Amino acid sequence: MNSLLKIQLAVFALVSASFTNIYLPQPVLPILQSEFQISPVQASFAVSFVILGIVLSNLFFGYLSDRYPVKPIIFAGGVFVAAGGLICSLTHDYTVLVGARLLQGLFIPALTTSIAAWLARTLPAKRLSVVMGSYVSATILGGLGGRLLGGWIHPPLHWRYAFATASVLILVTTILAVFILPASEEKDIADVRTSNGKETYLSLLKRKELLLIYACGAGSLLIFSPVFNYLPYRLSHPPFDLSTETITLVYLVYILGIFLGPLAGRLSAQFGGGVMLLSSSVLLGTSLLLLLLPSITAVVFGLLGVCAGFFTIHTVAVVLLNRKLTCSHGKANALYVLFYYSGGWLGITGAGFAYEYADWQGVITFLASFLIIPISAGLLERRIDNRS
Repeated sequence: MNSLLKIQLAVFALVSASFTNIYLPQPVLPILQSEFQISPVQASFAVSFVILGIVLSNLFFGYLSDRYPVKPIIFAGGVFVAAGGLICSLTHDYTVLVGARLLQGLFIPALTTSIAAWLARTLPAKRLSVVMGSYVSATILGGLGGRLLGGWIHPPLHWRYAFATASVLILVTTILAVFILPASEEKDIADVRTSNGKETYLSLLKRKELLLIYACGAGSLLIFSPVFNYLPYRLSHPPFDLSTETITLVYLVYILGIFLGPLAGRLSAQFGGGVMLLSSSVLLGTSLLLLLLPSITAVVFGLLGVCAGFFTIHTVAVVLLNRKLTCSHGKANALYVLFYYSGGWLGITGAGFAYEYADWQGVITFLASFLIIPISAGLLERRIDNRS
């Protein structure tokens, strides 16, 4: 097998396994609520505290990935993420479970942010858009895999086995990545740490064209994550009354994003990032309205549109960010992930209170108000495209 293809497959597997751990308990939140006798907001901590951990540690791992080889960083990340998953599979104390989820979140950037920086730094510019699209596809496959693992492959009442399985998966893919990433590449990364460290986090934040891209990533996940986080509550109640297994099948719409990642990268290069962000924002807004209708057909089409809109916005934002960089890829991608997951955490937490206050209609209203962010980013990028 071609060495570059082996590296890409190893990266794809590792990123997919990482994201499997993030969203694992999402389909079984009502079961966690019942088993631990907690509220819907407290149940959502099983997801949001992973995201909080990513937010807290991401800049640190972005700094490390600009200065040191990625193999030791990846190995440490894989071990701690797996350990957190095993704790979740064994504990009967919800506080301990949430703490273990936070531990997983703290070390997931050791796997994802360092790999993203490595790809951006080492790949030729002409391949970056497509490969970054593939990286996003790996995050999508992992998100889908986690949801299916937690609510379908293992019976929902056996969610503990899902955590154990995900821990084994992350260990296997971590070991594969450590062995497959070539030593020469590791040396190259270490050798260029000085040239990649020219910009600080503050100087990157002062670049207005990057700041709006960061906000775009935050806004897109803020809108997207709560839809799937609170979907089990929506579909398990009238007029749907679906079982957990059936609700989990709805997550198969996620498959759309696996193909949209590379396609969005190509379309962005062809039509411009501004056009893609604006069109995706319109699609996302229309799809949110469909989710209000008491029809499973409308819900499925709405979810397809939400996936298409979000995955395109996210891919285009990642592509635009890395096109604008000449150095400090680790720090810049770490900032993107920081904003991205900050948006996800705020979205899940804020939508939880919106759900308690105004049910599903409150969730959709809350989310739709943030469409102004990707729309503003699209307008700015379109002006930049027109000038160039």
